[in-house]
Amino acid sequence: MDNENNRPGEEDVDILEHHVDEDMEKIEITARRPFLRTLALPELGGNTQSAHRLLAYSDAILSIVATIMILPIAHTEIRPDQELQESLHQQLARKIAVYLMSFLIVTVAWAAHVRLFQVIDHLDDTVSLLNLACMMTITFLPYTFSLMAAFPEMPFGILFFCVCVIAIGLIQALMVLYGFNNPYLLNHQIQMSENQLFYREHILKIIARGPIMCFFAGLLAFLSVPLAYTVLVLVIFLPHLLKLIKWVKERSRGSVEEQPRSLDLFSFHLNEPLSKERLEGFSDGVYAIVATLLILDICENSVPDPTKVKEKTNNSLLEALSEFGPAFLAYFGSFVTVGLLWFVHHSLFLCVTKSTRLMGLLNTFSLAFVGGLPLAYQLTSEFNVKSRNELKAIQVSCFIIFFASIFQFAIWTAALFEERETLHPSVRYGGKEHAFMFAKLSLYPCVSLVTFFLTCFLSKFSAAFFHLMQIIVPFAFLALRILVAVTMVIIQKITWPSRSGDVVLQDEQDAELPSPSSADD
Repeated sequence: MDNENNRPGEEDVDILEHHVDEDMEKIEITARRPFLRTLALPELGGNTQSAHRLLAYSDAILSIVATIMILPIAHTEIRPDQELQESLHQQLARKIAVYLMSFLIVTVAWAAHVRLFQVIDHLDDTVSLLNLACMMTITFLPYTFSLMAAFPEMPFGILFFCVCVIAIGLIQALMVLYGFNNPYLLNHQIQMSENQLFYREHILKIIARGPIMCFFAGLLAFLSVPLAYTVLVLVIFLPHLLKLIKWVKERSRGSVEEQPRSLDLFSFHLNEPLSKERLEGFSDGVYAIVATLLILDICENSVPDPTKVKEKTNNSLLEALSEFGPAFLAYFGSFVTVGLLWFVHHSLFLCVTKSTRLMGLLNTFSLAFVGGLPLAYQLTSEFNVKSRNELKAIQVSCFIIFFASIFQFAIWTAALFEERETLHPSVRYGGKEHAFMFAKLSLYPCVSLVTFFLTCFLSKFSAAFFHLMQIIVPFAFLALRILVAVTMVIIQKITWPSRSGDVVLQDEQDAELPSPSSADD
């Protein structure tokens, strides 16, 4: 007992000795580099500022910019006598492809911003103003996207988009140069390093990669527009392709090159850490903007004209509003869908202890489809009941909901591969909440997929199935824990009936055997 009581004290001593060793190491490094004494991190206030509000402001702008790019697509006019399937091929398909590409490029800029401010820990007025210039350029991206969506075969929309991306890269490069010229603003690990020049060149090289590719895409747009779009897509995926090629080469040679630990934030490795707080903040911004955009069409298109109310309904506003019933039903259903997808996302990241670059990439794909929900609302509220267009609109909505939710499931799956580092113990394999989290994340993919196939085989009831899904899912979430518990009991009874029978039989045999004491008697 005495040894057990002394253990906490021994652990405290070990911790204190560890911190003393770290402090002594820092003193030795500072002694070798005298100029660090003058560059020691000053107290917050004065010339140095906390980055918290600036990062929250930047995440809000980036999430709004990424989300409102769906508006030119959602407001594409489709005549009631025009087939939606024909319009999807002729008008919407290319616009949707351009939207997804632009959304992903904006999230690439956001990820670069996150990693940049994992290197720059603190701010001064110059960094703040440079960041404002960067945000101003980013807010111009939706206009360039509108040009690309309206004139997809003309080069000038691509050129303007590329010029914005190049300007963003140049401003971020200026922020890096300024940060390394004022080391007290940097990450402490880089600040104390003797290889700052190497780190600066590496980070600048990574930041410049996207703008350089956009420069060539802008030039290629005047020769071949499809080739220019291909180069823009490579801006998103090239770092991962290069990392994969490098990994394959290293595996084939049997040697793996180790990156300096300070460069983990710019390694493009799928396990590279990504700020969980900023990932949540950016995601919340996208969900909030999507939920808010839904009401804009209600305010714009579902307010009766006073003259028509007077002429047609004899000043009966209630009767006039009844004509907009499908629009209100679509709005409430879409808002519930967005809210519940956010609820699932929130529940997932409550259990995440560390986010990685792969999880961030999958989250980006999920958010791209969440951003398409205003299009789904616009389509489901626009066409006549039981028309062919209504059926296609409902199928498009199921498609969007399925992919928005299946990528959430993929985030959790990716986290399970590194569960000791990324997940709370309760949701790991064998954890008490593992089955519940599995059910919560798989509910929307399953329901949307079943609804899609039901609308294919029973097209007459497509609207009924879709609205029933929107009504049932919230109650399913409320009853999910009970459903999971009951399901687990049923599975256990079905899977291990022989085992439970063997246990009962063994208990009966044990009861029939005489005890050792009675045998002796």
